[in-house]
Amino acid sequence: MPANQLAVVTGASTGIGLELARCCAQAGYNLVIAADEPAIERVAVDLRRLGVNVEPVEADLATIDGVDKLCARVGDRPIDALLANAGVGLGKAFLDQDFQRVRRIIDTNITGTLYLIHRAGNEMLRRNSGRILITGSIAGFTPGSFQAVYNASKAFLDSFSFALREELRDSGVTVTCLMPGATETEFFRRAEMMDTKVGTEKKDGAYDVAKAGFDAMLRGDADIVTGLKNKIQTTVANVTPNEILAKQHRKMAEPGTANS
Repeated sequence: MPANQLAVVTGASTGIGLELARCCAQAGYNLVIAADEPAIERVAVDLRRLGVNVEPVEADLATIDGVDKLCARVGDRPIDALLANAGVGLGKAFLDQDFQRVRRIIDTNITGTLYLIHRAGNEMLRRNSGRILITGSIAGFTPGSFQAVYNASKAFLDSFSFALREELRDSGVTVTCLMPGATETEFFRRAEMMDTKVGTEKKDGAYDVAKAGFDAMLRGDADIVTGLKNKIQTTVANVTPNEILAKQHRKMAEPGTANS
């Protein structure tokens, strides 16, 4: 990796985002990492031990001001890799959810992510160089009963990433979509899904998922579905009626399914 390349990683305080930041540091990227919690400072201390510069930004990336704060920290420096990973979820039936939390899913997963990609992507396009990795999900292949807004937000990101990639096809900017399945992170606890089957069953390791996505980004691949089980699941989802997929998702995500 050429010296002094800069990677920006969002949602980097835990889980896949933390491991994506670690992959970047191991490859020699200097880093600007962002999350909406103070733990991002501790992550920066840890990653600096890998011999790279790491600048933490505590910012609410569900807001325009939060994204602007992150971009202000980057300043005029070219972004060589943007790993847009920030995301939140929420369990339970849609009509039982607090709408402010529903709105936060949309603002974080979609609005804030797109605003950051729009700003960084324009800078990359002017230089005709850069890599964008978007953390989508295999959840985007399935109507997510009892996780409806989250799955819909990931369907949006999965679709958006392929569209943006095509628009940038003749440029030096690549777009890759990382589509993991259930991964061992804080996601399910924060989404209040620890009483569900998907929340309590064995999951993929966050580092393995991140490394697969990072390598796919470096290759310039269009997408990467991590894990054989998830690859089979997405293949089956493509030929299964949505009504059946929604019923199947209920068995994993409905509250009280943890012991069934």
